[in-house]
Amino acid sequence: MNAFRQLLKAAGGHPPVGTWIMSASPLVAEATGHAGFDWGVIDMEHAPLDLMEVVQLLQAVASTKMVPVVRVPWNEAVIVKRVLDAGAATVMFPFVQDAAEAARAVAATRYPPEGVRGMAGMSRANRYGTVPNYFATANKHVGVIVQLETVQSVKKLEAIAAVDGVDALFIGPADLSASMGHVGQLTHPAVMDLMAQAVQRCKAIGKPVGTIGGDPESVAQYRATGFDYVAVGSDLGLFMQGAKSAIAALRTPGGDHVHSVSSGTRGY
Repeated sequence: MNAFRQLLKAAGGHPPVGTWIMSASPLVAEATGHAGFDWGVIDMEHAPLDLMEVVQLLQAVASTKMVPVVRVPWNEAVIVKRVLDAGAATVMFPFVQDAAEAARAVAATRYPPEGVRGMAGMSRANRYGTVPNYFATANKHVGVIVQLETVQSVKKLEAIAAVDGVDALFIGPADLSASMGHVGQLTHPAVMDLMAQAVQRCKAIGKPVGTIGGDPESVAQYRATGFDYVAVGSDLGLFMQGAKSAIAALRTPGGDHVHSVSSGTRGY
């Protein structure tokens, strides 16, 4: 069974918590996996990743319990084919606008006759030709997540979700807020209301839906709304938050150090 589908199935009332892998560093990705995240998105859309780097990141997180999801830069069959051959088992597609685009995404992940994925006898996906009956079983083991990132796509939620092979939906609050005229206001009341409506519509049809927040507080709001899986920030974002917090604790607003070996900690 696909690991991401299994994660959702086993979640019960506790939405799996993930994050984005943006650093392009295998070491950071591996550490992030060991930190305890349930799933993580290896992001080819907004991180500077080529295919070999995706392979290295997949190898790095394989030693952890974090389930990897690879977000491709676009809904394009050649890119998807190469990512799957590299060993990705679950693919996230950005900016899916309608059922036709969702069907095209699914087809790119399937071997014929269900899809258009090209066959390669020797790849990381089939453990270099050692997986028995790989071509006959691969289709059912691939997971597909499609992102709804505009008002127009959310309006077509049911039709997109009904496409055979779409395992889960993901609502991107940043692009959605921009499409609503609230650029950068991810938790604007109108955005939150539309997302809450989308969650209820997904529950009515039994389709898992996830989202991402920049901090634990916003993610807690999303969990309370009923999202089935959630992500918080990214490896780089979490690093920057920690780094800025450490610097702030050791400097005054003017930039002076709060503590020195010669004089100890000074009061301000």
